[in-house]
Amino acid sequence: MVALDLLAMANGFFVTGGEAMGEVVRVAGGGAKLGQRAGKPELDPFKVDFDMDQAGPVSRSVRLNGFATCLRLEVVYWRILERIAQANGCSVSAVLSYVDREVHLRHGGVRNFSGLVRVICVAWLQTLQICTDRRAGCTASVNHI
Repeated sequence: MVALDLLAMANGFFVTGGEAMGEVVRVAGGGAKLGQRAGKPELDPFKVDFDMDQAGPVSRSVRLNGFATCLRLEVVYWRILERIAQANGCSVSAVLSYVDREVHLRHGGVRNFSGLVRVICVAWLQTLQICTDRRAGCTASVNHI
């Protein structure tokens, strides 16, 4: 979606939020500038100094509940998994084993485990942000997902 949004903006379209989430509208004058929308500041999701290496996929051998497997994720997700593991005082393999075990127990498994891991990483960051916003001093762990 972000790539589509960036492509639309580059071609003189603006992707709206709110009620018309994802609606693409033509902007008069041929271009849209982030931060210029009717009273609402926008955040640019693609920083000028964005590190494209974060988007590169990396395959790692991991053990999920004793079974060796290979998981391919972008570098940024491996970094988030390392933060989750650190917050829980365990290894990345232990976090992934926990996720694998819980998805089997709660939902009978999942077809796209790497996709689930990506969603869990984003959900963990959202939980961490909520904790920060509340200034409650809580620590987001994998159990909060």
